[in-house]
Amino acid sequence: MTPAALALSLLLQAGQVAPVLAFPEAGLDDSSAYQGYQTRFYRDSRKNTVQIYLEPRGGRVVQVWADAANQSAGFTVRDAAGRPARATWGPESAKVADAGGSRSIEYRITTGAPQVELGWFVLGSMRVERDFQYAGRHLLPFTALPFRVAEESLLVTNVSRLPREERLRHLALLHAGSLEQLRARLEPTITAARVGAAWRVRVERPSLDGRNRLALEFRTAPGDALLRPTPRTVAIRSGSGRPVELGIRVLTDAAALTPLDRAEIFNDAFSVFLAAAARATDSAGLIRSRRLERQVRGVELLSTREKLMAGLPNFATYFGRDMMMTALMMQPVWAPAMSEHVIASVLRKIGPGGAVSHEEALGGQAIRENAMVYDSLVGGYLQAARSDRGPAADSLLRRAREVLGRLQATRENYHMIDDEYQLPVLAARYLADSAVTTERKRRFLLDTGGGGGSRLSRLLREMALVAAQTRRYAEEPRATNLVEFPRRDSVHWRSASWRDSDAGYAGGRFAMDVNAIWAPHALESIATIVATLSTMGLGAGALDSIVPEIASTPLAAYIRDTVALHRAIDLWKGARRHFEVTLGPREIRQRVRARLAAVPAEERRYWDEVMAASGEPRDSLVFLALALDPAGQPIPILNTDPATGLFLENRTAGVMAGKARSESVLRDVAPFLRPFPVALFVDGLGPLVANDAYAQPDTWKRFRKDPYHGPRVVWGREVNLLFLGLANQIAGGFDAGGRLADPGLQPYLRALDDALRRTLAAVHASGLEHNELWSYRIEDGRLRPTRYGTSSDIQLWNGTNLAVQFVLSRLRRP
Repeated sequence: MTPAALALSLLLQAGQVAPVLAFPEAGLDDSSAYQGYQTRFYRDSRKNTVQIYLEPRGGRVVQVWADAANQSAGFTVRDAAGRPARATWGPESAKVADAGGSRSIEYRITTGAPQVELGWFVLGSMRVERDFQYAGRHLLPFTALPFRVAEESLLVTNVSRLPREERLRHLALLHAGSLEQLRARLEPTITAARVGAAWRVRVERPSLDGRNRLALEFRTAPGDALLRPTPRTVAIRSGSGRPVELGIRVLTDAAALTPLDRAEIFNDAFSVFLAAAARATDSAGLIRSRRLERQVRGVELLSTREKLMAGLPNFATYFGRDMMMTALMMQPVWAPAMSEHVIASVLRKIGPGGAVSHEEALGGQAIRENAMVYDSLVGGYLQAARSDRGPAADSLLRRAREVLGRLQATRENYHMIDDEYQLPVLAARYLADSAVTTERKRRFLLDTGGGGGSRLSRLLREMALVAAQTRRYAEEPRATNLVEFPRRDSVHWRSASWRDSDAGYAGGRFAMDVNAIWAPHALESIATIVATLSTMGLGAGALDSIVPEIASTPLAAYIRDTVALHRAIDLWKGARRHFEVTLGPREIRQRVRARLAAVPAEERRYWDEVMAASGEPRDSLVFLALALDPAGQPIPILNTDPATGLFLENRTAGVMAGKARSESVLRDVAPFLRPFPVALFVDGLGPLVANDAYAQPDTWKRFRKDPYHGPRVVWGREVNLLFLGLANQIAGGFDAGGRLADPGLQPYLRALDDALRRTLAAVHASGLEHNELWSYRIEDGRLRPTRYGTSSDIQLWNGTNLAVQFVLSRLRRP
C-alpha cells in the first residue's frame, strides 16, 4: 500500500473524510472572480453528497445535504459591530458518522473576529434556504421579526381554527401533543451546555409533521465564553483574543440515496480518454487532466440510482429537463444504462395526461406545498360550515386530513412545456443506439416495475400529448397557432421553458426554442419511435391494446397515416420563419446607442471602445427572436437558443444533399461571434445568453431587475450546446474514413472551425467555464469575469463539458 493510500485508509477508519471537491481551486480558478466565496464537497457515511459553502459578503455559512430530503442547515455570522464576519476553513478533513438512524458530519471554521454573534438559523429544505437568501432575509438585523416558513405558519393557524375534537385529530396526524408543541416547530430551538472548559450549543428543528429532525451543533474552543444566549441568537467571545474557532456538527435522520460511481456512469471509450489525459506530463496537460477529473467528480456527486440531481447548492433534486438535456449531450460518453436510467426516471413521474414533471418537491418543500393545499381545504371547510353546507364541509375536511397524514408526499411540478418535447427526442436516440440490442430495448419499454403500466404505455401517453399540442399549427400554420406558454393571468404568460425566470422570455407568449427547435424535432422523433416499434413487433394494433385511450388522439392518426405525420413535420420545420428578424447597420447603430445611453458611464465607455475597435456595425444582422408577443410578433432579443438547433440536427448533411445552403447555417452562427453590444460575443467571457439592445426600454428594465437569463450572464449549458453543435456541423463534412466529403465545403467548415476556436478561447479565458453561469463587472476600464451570485457550483448539464472535451478530441479539423 502506498503512503497516500495508507493515509487515506487511516482517515476512513477514523471517520475522517477529505473533500471530494473544493472551489476555488489553486491553479485552476481565479479566486478574485469568487469574491471571497468558498465551498467544499464531502461524502457522508452513506456516500451521499454534502456541500458546505462560506459566503463572506453576507456572513452566511450553509451546509446542503443532497439526500432523500433535499435539506440544508444555514446560519449567519456577524462581528461585535453587527457586520458580516468572514468565515474561513479550518482543517481540510471532516468527520462523518452513522449511528442510531442518524448521519452526521463535523467540520471546523474560523470566524474572523474575536467576538461573534450567530443568528438566522434556517434548518429544513434547501429550497427554503434558497428563498431566504433570494429575499435578502439573511442581511436583516438579528432583531428583525423572526423567520418562519409562511405556508407552515398558516397551516398551524388553520389547525387552531378547527373545533376542539377535530383539532385534536389533526394534531395527532402531525404527531403533536398540543397546539403549543406544533407551534414550537415553526422556529429552531437553541440549547447550550457546558462541556468541560468549552461550550456546546445545539440548534434543532423537527419537520412540521414531527417525522424528521435536523440539528446544528456548535462547539467552542476551551476558554471561550458564551455570551447572551437567546431564543434566536448565540454570542461567543474568544478567551485568547484571537478569532473565534467553531466546531460545527450537522445531524439528520432523513433517508439516504444510493450513489453511482464513474464505472457505472461513463462508457469504455471515455474511460480510455480520461486515462490518457491523466498520463500527461506537460503543464498544460496536467491542468487539463485536473479539470477533467474535477468535472467527473462533479457528475458523480450528482448521480444516484434514484435520480440525477440538477445541481448544488441550488437544485439538489430531480429536474426532468436537466436530466434529459444532459442525457442527450452526454450520449457520446455515457454508458447506455444511463439513458435508460434517465428515461425511466422521467416516465415514472409522467402525469395522468402525459405531462413530464419538471421538478419534484420532497421533504420540507413537499411540506410547504402540501400545506398550501391543506390551508385551502380548511378555509373551504370553515366557509362551508358557516353556510350550513354539511356534506361539502365534511368532504373538504376529509380531504384535509388525507393531506395532513401525508404531508411529506412528493409533489411534481408540471408547469414547464419544453420537457414534453425533449422526451421523444431522447427516447428516439436511445432506440436508435446500435450499442443496445433490440431485445434489451424491448424489455426496457415493456417493463412495468415502476407501477402504473409499462414504460411504453407512459411514453405513448406523453407522445399523444405532444401530437395534440402541435396539431393546431399543423392544420393551420400561422403564428398564433404555435405552442404557447400557460397563462399567468388574463394578459401575462408564464416563462415555462428553460429560461424560466420572470424576465426570461421578456413576457413572450410563444417561445422560439419550443416552437422553432423542439417541436419539429419532437415530431421527427415520434416518427422514428413509431417506425422502430413496428420493427419490434409493436405496430398500430399492439399499441392500441397497450394504451387504448390514445385511439382517438392525433397520435393514433399519425401512427396509421405516417404521410400526415411527415406533412406535419415539414410544416413545423417552417415555424422558424415567424421568429426571423433582420436589422440593417443604421438601425443597429441607433438602437445600440439608445441602449448604451441607459447603462452607467463607465460601462458605456467600455462598450463604445469595443464597437470602435471592431468597426461595428459592419453589416446587417439576422437572428431568431427569443419569443413572439401575444399578437405573434417577434420580440427582437438576440439569444443563444439556436445552439440547440445546431446540436440536434446535422445541417451540414443537408448542405451536402442540396437541401440547405451553407449560408443559412453560418447566419445562425454569426450572432455568437459578432461582438456585444451588437450581438452576443464578449472576448474573455463567452457569448452572453441574451442581448436586449433591440427590444423596448421596458424589457431593459425587466432584465436589469432579473438578470438571471439576461445580457449580463453566460450560461455553461449554452456554450456546451454551441461547442457540440459546431462540432456536429464540422464532423458532418467528413466521411467515415475521416476524409473531406466535398472539397467545396472547406471554406464553410473553416468558418465553423474558427467560430469554435474563438468561442472556446473566450470561455476558457473567463476561468469560470465549470460554473452553471457567470457574469462580469467593469472596473478601471477592464472587463472582469465574475461568478454569478446564485449559480450552482456543480451542475448536471454543465458537466456536459466532459462530452465536449471528448468529442473535440476526436474531431477532424478542416
